[in-house]
Amino acid sequence: MRTADRLKAIGPYLFADLDLRRQQALARGVDIIDLGVGDPDQPPPQHVVRRLCREAHEPGYHRYPPYEGLKPLRQALAGWYAERFHVDLDPDSEVLVLIGSKEGLSHLCWAFVDPGDVSLVPDPAYPVYGVQTRLCGGEPYPLPLRAERDFLPDLGAVPDAVCRSATLLFLNYPNNPTSAVADLAFFEEAVAFCRRHGLLLCHDAAYIEMTYDGYVAPSVLQVPGAREVAVEFYSLSKPFNMTGWRLAFAVGNRDALGALRRVKTNTDSGQFLAVQAAGEEALRVRPREFISRMNAIYQKRRDVMLEGLEALGWRLPTPRGTFYLWVPVPRKYNSVSFAGMLLERAGVLVSPGLAFGREGEGYVRLSLTVDEDRLVEALGRIRAHARYP
Repeated sequence: MRTADRLKAIGPYLFADLDLRRQQALARGVDIIDLGVGDPDQPPPQHVVRRLCREAHEPGYHRYPPYEGLKPLRQALAGWYAERFHVDLDPDSEVLVLIGSKEGLSHLCWAFVDPGDVSLVPDPAYPVYGVQTRLCGGEPYPLPLRAERDFLPDLGAVPDAVCRSATLLFLNYPNNPTSAVADLAFFEEAVAFCRRHGLLLCHDAAYIEMTYDGYVAPSVLQVPGAREVAVEFYSLSKPFNMTGWRLAFAVGNRDALGALRRVKTNTDSGQFLAVQAAGEEALRVRPREFISRMNAIYQKRRDVMLEGLEALGWRLPTPRGTFYLWVPVPRKYNSVSFAGMLLERAGVLVSPGLAFGREGEGYVRLSLTVDEDRLVEALGRIRAHARYP
C-alpha cells in the first residue's frame, strides 16, 4: 500500500499526539491534570441541549441539510453580528455554515492555494493553517509573533517577492496559543496590507467572545471595506462549550464564500439539522448572559494560575483573551523537555510551544479548562518540580 506523497509534508497532529501521551500515562495509573487541549469542561446552555433533543425528533431533520446551512441559523448569526459588532451581513450570501471552523479553514486553503503558492501564517499558530497549506502543495511563510511586539506580526517586514506569491493571510485574535489581543487599528493595517497585495485575509475568530477585564474583541469586518478582502470564522465551540457539536460559520467576502462553498459541496453534506437548530437557539436566547458567566469562570481561573505561578518566580502579563496562559519555560529546559518533565513527574499535561511553530520554542501553553481545585493541585505539583527561571 502506498500513501500519497503529500503526507510526507506533514507530521502527526499536535492534539492527537497529546491525547496519545495522556492515554499512555493514564494506562500507567497516573492521575493526569490535563491542561493541554483547549476543550471546555463546562456544559452548553441547557436550553440549547433541550432544543437539540426536541429537534432530533423532527422527521424532516434527518434528511440532507441545505449546503449553505439552515436559513434561520444563518439569520441568527447575522443578527448576532449586527448586535455584537454592528456589522450587517446578508445571511444568503455572506454567511456560510460549517462543520466546525477547522473544516472551513481547511477547505478555504483548497479553494485558494495552488501548488507553489504561499500562505502567510503566524508563528506560533494553530497548526491547521500551515498543515493545510502544505497539503495543497503550498508553502507557509512564517510571520513571527514575539513578546516585544505584543505577539502581533510585522506585516511591513514581509518581502514583496513573498507577497507576490501569496494568496492568503491568516490571523487569529484573541490569539491561540499566545493569548494576545489585537485592536481595530491593527486590523485596519491588515486590511490595507491585503488590499495592497491582492490577498484574502482569513481571520480565525474562535476566541473572540472570550475576553476579560473590560476588553471587548473586535471583528475584522468592523474595518471599513474589510468585506472586499476578508472572511472571518466564527465558532460556537468555545463561547458556548459546544466543541463536540462541530458548528461554525464563515462570514464576509461573498466571492470567497462562494469558492469555499464550491469545495464544500464537493466534499461534505453539511451538519445535522438538529444541531443547526440548536445553534440558532444558542445565538438567539440570552447569548450575552451565558458568555459573560463563562468568562467570569475563566477569569477567576486565570487569576488563580497567575498568582500561583508568580509565587514560583514567573512574571506573566495578564491575558485579556482566550482561556490559555503562554508560559516561558525555565532555563534548563526547552518546551518539549519541560512539557515531558511535567507529564512524567507531576502528572500535569501541557502543550509544548514548539508544536505551534519554531517561534513557540521556549514556551508551553496551559489551558484553563479544568476546575479551580484541580488548577490549585496542578500548581502544587509544579511547585514540587519547577521554578522560574
